[in-house]
Amino acid sequence: MSYEYTLMSSPVGQLTLVARSGKLAAILWENERVNRVRLGPLQKANNSPVLLEAQRQLKEYFAGTRNRFELELDFAGTDFQKKVWLALLTIPFGETRSYSQIALHIGNPKAVRAVGAANGRNPISIVAPCHRVIGASGGLTGFAGGLEAKQYLLSLEGEDQTEIAV
Repeated sequence: MSYEYTLMSSPVGQLTLVARSGKLAAILWENERVNRVRLGPLQKANNSPVLLEAQRQLKEYFAGTRNRFELELDFAGTDFQKKVWLALLTIPFGETRSYSQIALHIGNPKAVRAVGAANGRNPISIVAPCHRVIGASGGLTGFAGGLEAKQYLLSLEGEDQTEIAV
């Protein structure tokens, strides 16, 4: 099955929205690291219903009028990664969690580093809110869209994170 995509301008740069089989499969960043998210062949589809709906909901989110996404998602990854990504969906708007809290949530408290690795490969950024995961010290840590984008998203949601971990 091939993937459809469209491009979207946003306050955090140009996003590539990707769908497969009528479900949102990825939101990729403008300066995406090669192979962070593995997808099949992409075909441009500006009129795809799922991509148009994702774009509408993202615009509402950036406008501050949406705090919850209602989209069907197609996570492609290992069972462990999918557990982590589904756990991201449970983090409430405007709140953050640490990697260790996510590890505990999925029933594997010693898997903190593996949670971090899975979080970094989250294909559906923003909607599956990996930006809401922070370091144990409360500081911002790595983010596929860049730490400025992470800070922007957290500020948009009312979570003030000023310390960036290096």
